[in-house]
Amino acid sequence: MQPSVMISTATADQTLNLGKKIGNKCTAGTIVSIRGSLGSGKTVIAKGIALALGIEDPITSPTYTIIQEYSGKYPMIHMDLYRVDSVEEFELLGAEELLFGNSVTIIEWSEIIENLLPVNIIRIEITIEKNLTRTFSISGVNI
Repeated sequence: MQPSVMISTATADQTLNLGKKIGNKCTAGTIVSIRGSLGSGKTVIAKGIALALGIEDPITSPTYTIIQEYSGKYPMIHMDLYRVDSVEEFELLGAEELLFGNSVTIIEWSEIIENLLPVNIIRIEITIEKNLTRTFSISGVNI
């Protein structure tokens, strides 16, 4: 596994552009795990990835719908597992099969299903710093 790269952003536009760089590296079957506290920029990264995939639909956090699907250069599945309480609940949703398709799959709050995730994925950990910049620890992709 590749070592983590640390990147900081000071604005939502910088975070969006970081998402585009990551999205440009995605191919069919890529899984992107995004972790961070509420308001850290998980969905902004997902928007950037979607833009890189040619998806023009508005990307919003699927907190209440849990899973959104989009069409672009590759199909994209955007999951938000904030309201999922267990691996069993995730499996009851039938979402496990979505992890192994030809889509680019973005998973916010992926820690709940860590044991189901393959080893070779893109992992993004977001930390909000005291000055409100975001620090992204990114592994699994060269940026």
